[in-house]
Amino acid sequence: MAVIGASSDPDRIGGRVLRFLRESGYEGTLFPINRSGAEIQGLPAYASILDVPEVPDQAIIVVPTGSVESALRDAIRKGVRSVVVLTAGFAEIDAQGRAVQERMAALCKAAGVRMIGPNSLGLLNVESRLFSTFSVVLYGVRPKAGNIALATQSGAFGSALYGAATLRGMGFSKIVATGNEADVDVAEAIDYLAGDPGTRVIMAALESAKDGQKLRRALLKAAHAQKPVIIMKVGRSALGAAAAATHTGSLAGNDAAYDAVFAECGAYRARSQEEMLDVAYLISTTGRLPVNNELGVLTSSGGIGVMVADACGDSGLTMPALPEAAKTAMLELLPFAVAANPLDVTAQITSVRNGTVRALDLMLSNSSYGTTLAYLASAGLAPASFKGNYAQPLAELKARHPERDVVIVTLSVPEVDRELEKIGIPVFNDATRATLALGAAATIRARWANLYEPAEASRQPCALGNVNTEALAKEALADAGLPVPRDVLAVDADAAVAAAEAMGYPVVLKIVSPQIVHKTEVGGVALDVRNADGVRAACRQILDSVRAHAPGAQIDGILVCPMIVGGTEMILGVNNDATFGPMILVGAGGVNTELYKDVSLVSAPLTPARAREALDRVKATALLKGWRGAAPKDMDALVTAMVKLSDFAMNHPEIVSVDVNPLVVRESGAAVLDAVIVKQ
Repeated sequence: MAVIGASSDPDRIGGRVLRFLRESGYEGTLFPINRSGAEIQGLPAYASILDVPEVPDQAIIVVPTGSVESALRDAIRKGVRSVVVLTAGFAEIDAQGRAVQERMAALCKAAGVRMIGPNSLGLLNVESRLFSTFSVVLYGVRPKAGNIALATQSGAFGSALYGAATLRGMGFSKIVATGNEADVDVAEAIDYLAGDPGTRVIMAALESAKDGQKLRRALLKAAHAQKPVIIMKVGRSALGAAAAATHTGSLAGNDAAYDAVFAECGAYRARSQEEMLDVAYLISTTGRLPVNNELGVLTSSGGIGVMVADACGDSGLTMPALPEAAKTAMLELLPFAVAANPLDVTAQITSVRNGTVRALDLMLSNSSYGTTLAYLASAGLAPASFKGNYAQPLAELKARHPERDVVIVTLSVPEVDRELEKIGIPVFNDATRATLALGAAATIRARWANLYEPAEASRQPCALGNVNTEALAKEALADAGLPVPRDVLAVDADAAVAAAEAMGYPVVLKIVSPQIVHKTEVGGVALDVRNADGVRAACRQILDSVRAHAPGAQIDGILVCPMIVGGTEMILGVNNDATFGPMILVGAGGVNTELYKDVSLVSAPLTPARAREALDRVKATALLKGWRGAAPKDMDALVTAMVKLSDFAMNHPEIVSVDVNPLVVRESGAAVLDAVIVKQ
């Protein structure tokens, strides 16, 4: 290991890197590189990496910004295959810094050298005690070996994360801070960790993804390897996205698209550092995901039971009633208990020898609860009595029910936590946090059962013609197989009357203009027109209103459409996301779209099965299934329209967005009533 820019001062950045490598127990050879060539921290130093007597496996570059490129060239010339650039001052600063960073990336690519950074806080292979970092967190805590891995763009955030995790007793396999990601990014780190035998759980923190498809593949690889990925993606708001852009030198992608892709690929998005640690700790300790989302609760406090029930409602867990056999057995053991779920054993439980564990045994033996949570108040503060009264009986309980998980909630000291963790039992001091973590783990399990698998769309790539009006957009969608009514573009009132007579009354008239998207705002729509005189009058009124409100607009004519009544209004859409490509949106349509924001987003291409899964996440789908006795609507027609729109988006990469609103779904069939297509 060569440290280019090593310092004899162990508290300077270059000295800190060398100090941590020496103190961590790393057994490899260290080569400090400093222009002085003097001895550094008791080790022989070299003026240049070119003077080192052998080829290092890795070079850590921690010289001033202006010297990094030269140091990198020397490392490559020496034959080093891996570099970690800790120095900042590149793409995150300005265009000049970006240009230098791009040259460095090109140098590495041409030489077949892999680079982490620049602007990285380094990497830690905890298993081999390789701490290539200058993080000040290591002054206070050193990560211990374990089965959790961390990949993070932000080194400071990552350091805070593994520092907090270490204080909690969590152990790590590998930690990498990718920084500006000129070469290795978080997606590649996840891909590597998915195949790493020492890693069971992956935590990832990112601000943006430079290659959405690469991230998607990495997440799917981890899911197929049965390795949960808990992600904290910042930049949710416009303000957060702007901060992410200035911090990493890259723009944050569409946040809803990230949510959709994480769900499709089996990952879980944590909303806070605390939640990320809770979920990783839970799964790392149990070594698996819950077998189902059923939770049994034992508590000596009725209030705690209510808190857990509330958290179950927030997290998707269920609390099935205590089976009758369990009730009967429970009341024989604890006649004072409230034999339900939650099982309230009251404070009287303390008078029954091993009463808590015996009650847990009855719950597990007579129910299908995948996990049982036991609230032990402050029992964990007395390690001596806890070991005899709880730890050993719980170990025996786990041996009798190896397929079930037990979670303990108690105020505790670290000694108690470590004792239970050794037998696969996580310890929380907050019942709500424990329940939410269990809900997250159950969510991951459910997502693994429905992973995204790219389907082959009926691709017929071709250039998309002019679609700058509703009439042209509908024509393109009709050609793609969507259910578009037989509208007619009329150039004058006589043509409009002829079209209305041919299709039958009542009809709808709409202005057609490339400059007018929101037609109602300029008086460009007439509904329920029932005869020829009405058509002529509506044409005059529409044209007069449009000329008054949009005097410069080009008018292509009047669109005559059949008046379709009844049915449920939905919205279908496409957003060609800059990170992940075409995303399909479905939800409550018409005037309800902006009001309720009841929508679901899913990656293209779609299969009918994935289209139905997306619909299941929309509350308005209940209306389609026959709400309160209403006739059910044609779900098959809606699903077909979604798949056709997905294929359309895949066939035309120049599409920026599509808005079909509303799409009316009737008892038989569906109809596109309005559409807007935006091209690049």
